[in-house]
Amino acid sequence: MRCFKNIAQLIRTKRMNHPKGYSQSELSHLLGYKNGQFISNVERALCNIPLKMLRKVSEVLDITSDELKTAILKDQEETLNNYLYNIKPSKKDKDSNVSDIAPQFSATGSDGI
Repeated sequence: MRCFKNIAQLIRTKRMNHPKGYSQSELSHLLGYKNGQFISNVERALCNIPLKMLRKVSEVLDITSDELKTAILKDQEETLNNYLYNIKPSKKDKDSNVSDIAPQFSATGSDGI
C-alpha cells in the first residue's frame, strides 16, 4: 500500500498554522486547482502532491525543502516496507479510512510500479 501520511500531515499542519489561515479551497485555487477537493484528498493521504507542484506548495505555505524532503522520504520508506514485507494495514489505519480508500497492491510487482 502506498503511504502519503507524512506529506499529508505536513501540508495540513502548515496550511492550518499559516498566518493567512488558508482554507482547503483557497490553497487549491492558489495552486491552480478549481476546488478544494484536491487539497482535501492530499490532507486525507489519499493522494500525493505532484512533483511539479512541490515548489509552489513550499512557497505558498512556507515549507522548507528539508521539511518536504523528509516527509516524502518517510512516506517512500513506509511504502517500500509495505511492499517488501507485505505489511497489512493496522486496525488504526483501517479505522481512519486512509487504508480503505488508498489503492491496494500486491507484493508480486504486478501492480505496474
